[in-house]
Amino acid sequence: MEFFEVVNKRYSARKFEEKQIPEEDIKKLIEAASKAPSAKNAQNWHFVVIQDKAIIEKMGQAVDAKNEKIAKGLEPEKGEKFLKFSRFSTFFRNAPTVIAIYAKEYIPEGLKEVIASGMPQEDQDRMWYANPGIQNIGSAVENIVLGAYALGYGCCWMTSANPALLELEEVIPFNREKHKLVAMLPIGIPTGEPKSPAKLPVEEIMTMIK
Repeated sequence: MEFFEVVNKRYSARKFEEKQIPEEDIKKLIEAASKAPSAKNAQNWHFVVIQDKAIIEKMGQAVDAKNEKIAKGLEPEKGEKFLKFSRFSTFFRNAPTVIAIYAKEYIPEGLKEVIASGMPQEDQDRMWYANPGIQNIGSAVENIVLGAYALGYGCCWMTSANPALLELEEVIPFNREKHKLVAMLPIGIPTGEPKSPAKLPVEEIMTMIK
């Protein structure tokens, strides 16, 4: 499939067939992620591929429990609204494969020098705001997302379950020093009609300075 066709037709899939994805294709997608650019070639990512349905269900339960806990701490109306939309944080339950994306913190290049030179806190904060470590993760995940569509699969780049990151880290049987869960990708053969929200026109998101 031609690259720009993949970019233009890709959409976030949230419903999947039960059929499992071949390990060969999973490895192909992770290899694509490994080719992504990263600051100083840090490659501060790790991808945990989960196909055990019991573990995926425990992950869903952990998110449900955290969402309920959060809702109870809100005003009734806000709590009810929060729970109404929390279903979007657990649809990964119906995916045959969930890829949990872990990131190792990357200290922005030049930050130590900025601190040592006595620059104001504002300079330090601004460098963390740019967060090149997470930019690295984003480039790798995008390769998986586009590669999945090119292979005929559907997936969804999920951060809606992030209020339960600590609980998910307890459930997922993976522990590597200094690596933390940042996002998930449920992936499988998509079902239903492709749906994607409208994107802003180029004219609205681009400023050209000549």
